[in-house]
Amino acid sequence: MFESLHPDIKVKCHYSEWSGYQTRNDVRMVSHTESDVMQINYAWLKQYSDDGEGYYDINQLSEYVDLSDFTEEDLAYGMQNGKLNAIPIALNTMTVYINKTIYDQYGLDVPKTWDDFFHAAEVMNGEHYPISMSKKSAWFFLVSYVGQMTGKNLMDDEGNITFGEKEVTMMIETYCELINKKVMPQVEYFDKLKIVDGSYAGVLAWLSDAENYCGETIENGYEMTIADYTTVNGELNSWYAKPATMYAIRKDVENPREAALLLDYLLNSHEMAGFQKLEKGVPLSASARNYLEENDMLNGIQYDAFIKMQESKDKLEIISPYFENDTMIDAFIDSCNEVLYGKSDETEQGKILLRNLTAIPE
Repeated sequence: MFESLHPDIKVKCHYSEWSGYQTRNDVRMVSHTESDVMQINYAWLKQYSDDGEGYYDINQLSEYVDLSDFTEEDLAYGMQNGKLNAIPIALNTMTVYINKTIYDQYGLDVPKTWDDFFHAAEVMNGEHYPISMSKKSAWFFLVSYVGQMTGKNLMDDEGNITFGEKEVTMMIETYCELINKKVMPQVEYFDKLKIVDGSYAGVLAWLSDAENYCGETIENGYEMTIADYTTVNGELNSWYAKPATMYAIRKDVENPREAALLLDYLLNSHEMAGFQKLEKGVPLSASARNYLEENDMLNGIQYDAFIKMQESKDKLEIISPYFENDTMIDAFIDSCNEVLYGKSDETEQGKILLRNLTAIPE
């Protein structure tokens, strides 16, 4: 479609699933063989372009990329050292999806607090898990819990760990309690199909994954609903948002005009909006979003999750680009398992985990 609109431009596409994408991207960035226009993760801005020189400054291409479709706040996510290195496609936050059909069977309200989840586990008595989540979601969940309990953030803007031994020990203790009291299964045993068949009565997942985790469940006759972001006492803090994914242009692109036209097409065109719909989240581009609204494409569980995020947008904190470091998350789960399997205790693993987190390079 793009080539038909621009007969003078030919596009060679490189398709890939997300698994292993960063590893291949590392090689391409180091060897300067990256694509002219590429999809990147938010965290990569710091990794590849801390000084703003790792990607092209899209501000220089505003003749071809309509930046007026985005707010200044949206574009700020892609700014590095005064340069617009990337443009976010959509915003993302962890969202609590609840199988209301299952909760209703037990006479339970949709949970709002951590205590509500523990109460639900007592009532369900091992027949269902009130919530489930992947490893990364569990990391997010426990960081949020401890942040709400202590008023501290896990790390500062530069990626330095600001949690102390007390806070990381609390993360380990709470994760183990969630497992032992059957609030959730261990992350290693998380199985998406058990959301579909109703074995899990809820899931914590990114907003952009709403259809992936809830679509088949709804098709199976269950009512899925968006819960409030989980809090200690109803006061929302330490819950984070980030760009879902972003588009960038390589720093030494040979055809900047052509790359910019493709970028604008991917972000702002009605054609692409119609093809993509909500696959990458509710678009931030006003043109794309207006087209979806005019054609009755802004609906469904993902759009409900987007509305929930919009309602709380002022209270959501911007996630650090270092937050999703896989090595940190693995270290956390390893320490939790040492305690769960009786090989160590929370105090000892709190010391070990803090040491491991602070030793991990940016």
